[in-house]
Amino acid sequence: MQLFDVSERAERYRADLLAFMDEHVYPAESVYEEQMHKSGDPHFQPPIIEELKTEARRRGLWNLFHPHPEWGPGLTNLEYAPLAEIMGRSLHLASEATNCAAPDTGNMEVLTLFGTEAHKEKYLRPLLDGTIRSAFAMTEPAVASSDATNIELSMTRDGDDYVLNGRKWFASNAMHKNCTVLIVMGKTDPNAPAHRQQSMMVVPIDAPGITVLRSLPVFGYMDREGHAEIDFDNVRVPAADVLAGEGEGFAISQARLGPGRIHHCMRAIGVAERALELLCRRAESRTTFGSPLSERANIQDWIAEARIEIEQTRLLTLKAAWMMDTVGNKAARTEIAAIKVAAPAMALKVLDRAIQVHGGAGVTDDFPLARAWADVRTLRLADGPDEVHKRAIAQQELRKYR
Repeated sequence: MQLFDVSERAERYRADLLAFMDEHVYPAESVYEEQMHKSGDPHFQPPIIEELKTEARRRGLWNLFHPHPEWGPGLTNLEYAPLAEIMGRSLHLASEATNCAAPDTGNMEVLTLFGTEAHKEKYLRPLLDGTIRSAFAMTEPAVASSDATNIELSMTRDGDDYVLNGRKWFASNAMHKNCTVLIVMGKTDPNAPAHRQQSMMVVPIDAPGITVLRSLPVFGYMDREGHAEIDFDNVRVPAADVLAGEGEGFAISQARLGPGRIHHCMRAIGVAERALELLCRRAESRTTFGSPLSERANIQDWIAEARIEIEQTRLLTLKAAWMMDTVGNKAARTEIAAIKVAAPAMALKVLDRAIQVHGGAGVTDDFPLARAWADVRTLRLADGPDEVHKRAIAQQELRKYR
């Protein structure tokens, strides 16, 4: 399709990234597992990650997500999308190795757009250099956080400071050994209009009054970066650390989440591609009742359907990326919402069938399928649950007839 022609520079990055994956990332997966197992610490930072980061940077495969030429290669959403897909094929290594891992990507874009020069010097530059990590604290255990206006963590002005009180959870990345800073969303004015009550602030993770209570497991897996529950007890934050001014929190969250959803969805497509590859290899290598599994009609149906569904989802995601580049995030909101529903659902379906073809082995850690299923299943909740996105799509559709 002419619309989605790959630029020459994007094709160069794609070729370089594929070579990096083949030569370094895939061979590192077993090393990573061994180092994590030997450490006995679910939040250990294995040396192989730092080695991959050094090699990626040497190859110029660094900060590929960042749209601003000052900080990265300045790729468009459409140019970056296929690269995010490739990274999704090794979900726990490739994105961090290239400094393109969530939630740092979104936090770096927020700091680029809304941070002060002091924020950029203290936090953005080290994040861009990959020497620190960050977390995003928005979701709360006591309210339905799918509606961000429900957020209750209080941010009360006191002289030159704000005082923060409340509880956050699923602050992904907060357990990472290199995490030093949080971007926190809370309520500064309960009496303001609904979308002007919230603000965002930059808060060091070791600020007095912050207590990391626990790391939340996901389907029994303790992710290395962690999903922290955090208590804020009279945490004092200088007013200078409010991003873009009081009442701008909701607007910042919308600016942050659009590109992130492209990244998530393309990575999910990468997961699906690898799952289909594993499915096919297993079906070719296993024999039941005298014939390879790949000769079974139902297995061939699964393979064909997976290929169709992957291609459909990729095209929809690329369309959303193209629209974001050409007409902006607001005009592309229906497509962004659509891919956020479609991509995880598609990847889960492919993963489920790959697990089935692997039999009992598919639910063990001998293959990456079970872990990948748990990771992708969380995407139906992260950055807004399916139901919120479907509601937004339906409302947009109904407006045509009102």
